[in-house]
Amino acid sequence: MRSRYRVNEPGMAHFVTSTIVEWLPVFTSGACCDILVSSLEYCRKHKDLQIHAWVILDTHFHAILAAPDLPVVLHHFKTFTAKQIVQQLPSEGRDWLLNQFRYFRAPHKPTEYQIWQEGDQPKAILSDEIMYQKLEYLHYNPVKRGWVSSPEHWRYSSAHEWLSGAIPVLRCDPWK
Repeated sequence: MRSRYRVNEPGMAHFVTSTIVEWLPVFTSGACCDILVSSLEYCRKHKDLQIHAWVILDTHFHAILAAPDLPVVLHHFKTFTAKQIVQQLPSEGRDWLLNQFRYFRAPHKPTEYQIWQEGDQPKAILSDEIMYQKLEYLHYNPVKRGWVSSPEHWRYSSAHEWLSGAIPVLRCDPWK
């Protein structure tokens, strides 16, 4: 598992960004977004992942996550989701993305396609102040892109979890 970034505070919450290779727009369908959501839920149930916040955008996702061995969990998460995305794209008529993933695959990669850029850029959440700063950044991404007028209106985000009557796509774990 190659990564330029390290988790030096095991078990602590980290702000993580995972990006599709060459910033290709994979998460423009509900099915591809659901692959990430169900994989996060699986990792919570089976790999001791805590999910404190998350958002899926067209080319990447941000999350605030914690696990006893976060780099290993993220490696398994990305490997699994890459396989699922490769299987999903042809049914959506997006074979052109597979061609791009093949073309941009790094020479050292053992697979036919490279879906994710290497590294997750984990940043430890060391205080409540940093947590609130990262939450705001994460949740306001869809607003900054002009996709919604309020963070709570973005379906693939934890921002709407706190709306009364909302049915979250994925519940978050308490921060403290």
